[in-house]
Amino acid sequence: MGKKIGIMGGTFNPIHYGHLLLAESAREVFELDKVLFMPSGDSYMKDTSAILDGEIRLQMLKLAIADNPYFEISRIELDRTGPTYTRDTLAALQNQNNEDSYFFIMGADSLLMLESWKDPEFILHNCTIAVAVRGTGTAEKIEKIAGHLIYEYQADIRILPVRYIDISSSDIRDNLKKKASIRYLLPEKVEAYIKENELYVSC
Repeated sequence: MGKKIGIMGGTFNPIHYGHLLLAESAREVFELDKVLFMPSGDSYMKDTSAILDGEIRLQMLKLAIADNPYFEISRIELDRTGPTYTRDTLAALQNQNNEDSYFFIMGADSLLMLESWKDPEFILHNCTIAVAVRGTGTAEKIEKIAGHLIYEYQADIRILPVRYIDISSSDIRDNLKKKASIRYLLPEKVEAYIKENELYVSC
């Protein structure tokens, strides 16, 4: 019998408590067997000039999730050459094990943009979308777009209510450039690694 696997993708530049809380909430609510943290390689949707090398981001991820037995890391997108597409990632995972079912964990902004991704029909037919919703206003917007995707693609979209943590990787990078505190925004081991290696100070 296959397992229920969460997919938590992103640049993780750097990983922070918002990412970790979202992954743990999805694991608990949807009773996932594990969550794969999947750092992106060459993201076609983002300016890569401020994104650290994948091996550095991977090391920060390892430090952040080391104490959670349900969290694992996948190198599948880091090791792929060329632009990183979710469609190709899902296909590769299914080729590895076609008995597992996948829950793609994303924020509301990603769901709103999903139809502009490469081959959205394949994505929506081959995984469950677990979309994080914060606040009533966001919930109404998400329910509308979810209804559209369910109708158009027969998609399986699950709403994931989460506690709001106002943390972003860009804010952490800005704080580091300004020599401001990043304490309590990300795990202590990640903070120590960033400072020891003087990361982001010149991004």
